[in-house]
Amino acid sequence: MDKYTELRAELATLTTEASNPALDDLAAMSTLDLVSAMNQEDLKVPLAIGTAVSTIANIIDQLVLRMRQGGRLIYVGAGTPGRLGVLDASECPPTFGTDPGLVVGVIAGGDSALKNAIENIEDSASAGSRDIAAFDLNGHDTVVGISASGRTPYVLGAIETAKASGALTVGFACNARSPLGNLAELRLEIEVGPEFLTGSTRLKAGTTQKMVLNMISTLAMVRLGKTYRNLMVDLQAGNDKLRARSERTVIRATGADPRAASAALDSVDGSVKAAILVLLTGLSPAQAASALERRAGFLQEALKDSQPSL
Repeated sequence: MDKYTELRAELATLTTEASNPALDDLAAMSTLDLVSAMNQEDLKVPLAIGTAVSTIANIIDQLVLRMRQGGRLIYVGAGTPGRLGVLDASECPPTFGTDPGLVVGVIAGGDSALKNAIENIEDSASAGSRDIAAFDLNGHDTVVGISASGRTPYVLGAIETAKASGALTVGFACNARSPLGNLAELRLEIEVGPEFLTGSTRLKAGTTQKMVLNMISTLAMVRLGKTYRNLMVDLQAGNDKLRARSERTVIRATGADPRAASAALDSVDGSVKAAILVLLTGLSPAQAASALERRAGFLQEALKDSQPSL
């Protein structure tokens, strides 16, 4: 059996490659029916993710243990999964004030693949191995391999190399019993059924990946003290919108008026956490910065340490 015959036989067994008989003639449907049908398919995604919440929670807990010891979170994928990994990683610095090297997205083909499909690179396990080896991984790092099929050679090569380095590896696929799940230390397989457009895994599979990556990065940051209540208190105010959001966040956390919130932010070089601490405790800006440093940035703990003056 040649490799293409073998590949065709393998793809025929994948849920992500199956066809939905209820949608076998899209052109015959009205636009309203098409929109309704696609919406009904999309509704299956959060329900499918709901079956994996315990697994996702375990992944987050293990990730956080490693990040507290200086570890990084690295997503690796090809095509849509790779783009989604880069997207999630790129949002962490402005949202949580993280170093760009803490959460990283690796896509087969590099940055040019973000805008242009480079399909053949996903077939190279050696390229995946080479790209992930460049990170000089250690046992504190976590590498999440993302592949709708769960069989992408580029991702398998990356995970094999990451695993050999001692990093925690997660195999995130949308097919059960996948080669990726079998290879990684932690298996995350969420099946969402045939795609609206047969084989187009940028649809439900992509939505699943986007939602789960949001969970992993956001909830890891909650556990790392990057939030207060449900507020973004480590955001980086790099534009007018984010500066206004910083002020609103301080107001919500403290009840201060806009003028006081703005003045507090100015006094601490825009640090939302420090501004909240100054307003709620009466600490000076320098004292607030020291209190946060002692508590590794955990605002809740810094507040407990400080006697409120209000």
